[in-house]
Amino acid sequence: MKKQTRSILEEIGNMVPQQDRATVIESRANHAINSAINVINMIHENFDADVAAELERRLINSIRGKDSTKFSRGVRKYRQ
Repeated sequence: MKKQTRSILEEIGNMVPQQDRATVIESRANHAINSAINVINMIHENFDADVAAELERRLINSIRGKDSTKFSRGVRKYRQ
C-alpha cells in the first residue's frame, strides 16, 4: 500500500473551518492585489510611459484571461 502524501498547503487549506473560508479568500485576494499594485509601480519605474502602459494592460488582461504567458511575451518583447 502506498501512503498518500499531501503538501503542507493542502493540509492547511483543509484545516480551515468552512465559515473562515471567506476570510481566507479575502486575505489571499488582498495579498494578490497588493502584489499586482507593486508590480505595476515597478513597471512604471523601469519602462517609459508607452511601454509601461502596454505592460500594465497585458498584466491586467493576463489576470482576466487566466493566462500568464500573455504578460511574459510582452516583457520579453520589450526586454530585447
